[in-house]
Amino acid sequence: MKRTSRFTLLALLCAFGSASVWAGQAPYGAAAQDFPLSHHDRVYAAEQFSNTVSVTDPASNKLLGVIRLGDPQPGNLSPLYRGQVLVHGMGFSPDNKTLAVVSIGSNSVTFIDTATNAVKHTTYVGRSPHEAFFTPDGKEVWVTVRGEDYVSVIDAQTFEEKTRIKVPAGPGMQIFSPDGKYGYVCSSFNPQTEVISVADHKIIGSVQQASPFCPNISATPDGKQVWFTLKDVGKTQVFEATPPFKLLKTLDTGPITNHVNIVHNAHGTFAWVTVGGLNQVKVFRTDDFSQVATIPVGDLPHGIWPSGDGSRVYVGLENADKLAAIDTLTYKVIANVPIGQAPQAVAYVPNAVPQGNGDANLEPLGVAGQALTLTLKAVAGKGHTGVAPTSVSLFDQGITQVLQASVTGLEPKGDYVLALSAHADGSGKLEPLAQFKTNPAGAAIVNTVGPIRQIVDRSHAQATRYLTIVQGTAASHGKPVQVQSK
Repeated sequence: MKRTSRFTLLALLCAFGSASVWAGQAPYGAAAQDFPLSHHDRVYAAEQFSNTVSVTDPASNKLLGVIRLGDPQPGNLSPLYRGQVLVHGMGFSPDNKTLAVVSIGSNSVTFIDTATNAVKHTTYVGRSPHEAFFTPDGKEVWVTVRGEDYVSVIDAQTFEEKTRIKVPAGPGMQIFSPDGKYGYVCSSFNPQTEVISVADHKIIGSVQQASPFCPNISATPDGKQVWFTLKDVGKTQVFEATPPFKLLKTLDTGPITNHVNIVHNAHGTFAWVTVGGLNQVKVFRTDDFSQVATIPVGDLPHGIWPSGDGSRVYVGLENADKLAAIDTLTYKVIANVPIGQAPQAVAYVPNAVPQGNGDANLEPLGVAGQALTLTLKAVAGKGHTGVAPTSVSLFDQGITQVLQASVTGLEPKGDYVLALSAHADGSGKLEPLAQFKTNPAGAAIVNTVGPIRQIVDRSHAQATRYLTIVQGTAASHGKPVQVQSK
């Protein structure tokens, strides 16, 4: 649908009072017309352990199916000649016709036709890319290659890499000013966000980060602010989107602060932040930075994106395998849609399917819809108040599972072990599963693989072990600090 026809439709809707819309939703500028929510829109989630992209109709909040980009384990343990692994990042073109999906494990960007769900091309870049997004003019796709020290710039017509922009090691994500003048690239390895001129790919400014680990960044539609998250210290920072790129505010948002996005509605302009360690979404005004809402959403919220009219926000729940739909005026969760395993980035693409039902090339969830969720509670006197319990998901891969624990409430920068214990209180012989170190916020994302569900699922008689977290290392550990809840 062209912009002119969208404007005509909006005028008619408003004239008859049948819709409330507010112009300028991310990533478009404030002057852009809104897209009224419809069955033509799609919500996509990149799912890391099922290697799928889920496709949801927001008008009905119904999963239509998944685009399968790769196999679950053990298929991806063999030489990988085809298919993608660790589907993670996501962006879309300004005309809403193309989705760009980043797979960390196979170093790829997969370009998908939104109308047909068909893969148009796959471009391979450097080690462990993280996110990809189109420039506002639609001519380039910038890909942050987090395992190296550059942004890969891909021609959006040929899908070939045309140049690289050298930045400090570990670029986390990039987003653009709505006018297309600046690209903002935060870092996951260095405490520095770079501002780059889109016209000539030159670094023209820098913003000091409060920590080295930024996973996500967003620009306000009015072109005045840039917000970015710091996962390791649980903070969100804001700076001026134009020179001199002055830092405006640092907010304490909570452990495992994941993604941020901008919503404009009848009440103003707001930054929505997912806080994985609290299982919450927090909402802040962009004018005075005051917090206006705290929304409980479920286990480990990660990616977030507003609808084309700003009436809803969609959040991927990484340890719940769900997509939460939130009303932006009431701050209430109005739907939870089952999707694939461990959703990461989320993208809401308005008018993605201009005609037809848009279910071509989609597959059912299958094994991607299977997971067991557990929680670990603090041993008396060993936990911190004000944080959510550690959530654990066991994502089925056949006879084995990928275990992911969203660990919270521990000492900052401490050594710990996730283990199997013989007894519910964590006592007895321990079998270490994964050794980890918490971040400065006392949190961590811990992964391991094995036939674990069969021995910890208390709904089955054959369960013989309990999940527990102990201080120390696998070779020398102390007493339990968290144990499996029944």
